Amino acid sequence: MIRFIFKHKNKLMITSLLLIISGFIALYGFKHELVFNITFITASIIGVIPIALQAYQALRVKVVSIDVLVTIAVIGAFVIKSYEESAIVTFLFLFGAYLEQRTLQKTRNAIKELTEMAPEKATIINADGSTTEIDIEDVEIGDLLIVKTGGKIPVDGVVISGEGYVNEATITGESFAQIKTQGKAVYAGTILENGTIQIKTNQVGEDTVFGKIIELVEEAQDSKSKAERFIDTFSKYYTPAVLVFGFIVWLITRDVAMAVTILVLGCPGALVIGIPVSNVAGIGNGARNGILIKGSEVIKDFSKVDTIVFDKTGTLTTGNTSVTDVKYFENDETKANNYLVAVEKESNHPLAQAIVSYIKPNDAVNVTTTNVVKGEGIIAEINNEKVYVGNKKLIENNQITLSKAMIKTINEYETLGNSLVILAIERKVYMILGIRDELRPGLEKQLRELRKDGVKQLILLSGDNQGSVNVVKEQLHLDVAIGEMLPKHKRDYIKTLQEQGNIVAFVGDGINDSPSLATAEIGIAMGSGTDVAIETSNVVLMSDDFAKIAHARKLTKKIIWNMRQNIIIALAVVAILITSLLTAEWMNMAIGMLVHEGSILVVILNGMRLLRFKRRN
Repeated sequence: MIRFIFKHKNKLMITSLLLIISGFIALYGFKHELVFNITFITASIIGVIPIALQAYQALRVKVVSIDVLVTIAVIGAFVIKSYEESAIVTFLFLFGAYLEQRTLQKTRNAIKELTEMAPEKATIINADGSTTEIDIEDVEIGDLLIVKTGGKIPVDGVVISGEGYVNEATITGESFAQIKTQGKAVYAGTILENGTIQIKTNQVGEDTVFGKIIELVEEAQDSKSKAERFIDTFSKYYTPAVLVFGFIVWLITRDVAMAVTILVLGCPGALVIGIPVSNVAGIGNGARNGILIKGSEVIKDFSKVDTIVFDKTGTLTTGNTSVTDVKYFENDETKANNYLVAVEKESNHPLAQAIVSYIKPNDAVNVTTTNVVKGEGIIAEINNEKVYVGNKKLIENNQITLSKAMIKTINEYETLGNSLVILAIERKVYMILGIRDELRPGLEKQLRELRKDGVKQLILLSGDNQGSVNVVKEQLHLDVAIGEMLPKHKRDYIKTLQEQGNIVAFVGDGINDSPSLATAEIGIAMGSGTDVAIETSNVVLMSDDFAKIAHARKLTKKIIWNMRQNIIIALAVVAILITSLLTAEWMNMAIGMLVHEGSILVVILNGMRLLRFKRRN
């Protein structure tokens, strides 16, 4: 029976409205006061049934909810035979709940759009070359899939044949299509706008980048900030306090009408719903723009950040490195080239990729062992010879001698803003390479925008040499730039900034910089969302668009301001209503309920404005 009533709550609301209209027609059209009373009594009973049931369910778990206050108020109106007000109050309460549900659903739909984009089917290529459409749950890692024009890419994988343009808006927030050819990565939930490609599956289901995006957004919606928890606690005690206050007013004045009206006017509905709707709408805006904000508490912390620390390679720079200078210090250049390329093929670092693209070895050699030294380079073994490939620190820490000519070359390359890669074989330096990485276009303007938005310090911490770091500092007008730092040194520097009272955000690639991402109040991972980035950081930018940092910063400040607006609106409405009741004769229970429900809609609509928020350039 209870389930039936809740299922048909909207129909009960409409019936109540029709009875109210009929009652007014009977009274003012035909002067039938008896019909007027009967219709309004019936409307009150029909309207209060679902409200009273919700109040009963709340009391069973020892919660004095808004429904309890309204139910008591309606009963009080019956006692004083104010059937008109009781009927109108119950209708307005039900109608307000209906409108709240509809408007909140629009906010939820903005998030739900993400989940609906998740692919449900995939076309698998069988061993005999034929194709079969299967459920996405049946796809396994290593399966070969085919996607044609207009199709949704069902898995994370690598293109093994074909080419086409893929719209990656669901991942990066950018609507322009990316060309995908053999060897390029593709992601589940993106759309192949034209072409035909075959994909080898790397990740499926919840393990895909898109699956993790959905999971993070859902977790962010469910998480509660300190402000939300405070409001929840406040309303837990506030609602019974209103009930007590109404009882005290009745004891003093013996005015039942005033006492039950206080119960209606004091309902904290707008206060309770104001902060969550701002959070959900703000997180939804970020997700639409390729920005994953991991929870309500992150919003508050990011809005207060006054210091932003950056990694260099792949963050301030594009990561599109190229070899600009090479100098050999031993006669056997062929051996140097062969050994260098063999070792660098073991790494996915941007500098390694630049070297492999630039140097073409004469012969392939086999690397026996490799040992990655964080922040320094690689120590490998080839043909029973120890090979060192890395920066100056790697060479010095392994007591490899640098001649005056080598030191001069290093200084020259650093002055030009190059990153250094030094090759040594059996403790002899064979070659030194200068590698340069371009700064992101428009970066200086975007950093100025962050300063205007309240960021006081912009700091660069890099494992690169101090010379190239100084060049970047001058070009971007940074406050501090320190080179030759290991990941632990960056982490310790951030701790020092925090001890000085700064609220720090760190921007990195989410792999080597995971200690710094975890230490800073806000860790921001740039790129296509690696596992480490998603797990370690607080904010994940699903593309390499640096401007998204400014958007995320402005968005979080906008969310906080929106929350404050909603709190002010909610408290101001209650204060005005109670004051009007005590000082003005025109205030009654029906008017109070109308204004109360109106205030709830106002805070919901105010929060929903965040869905349309755009950063002004």
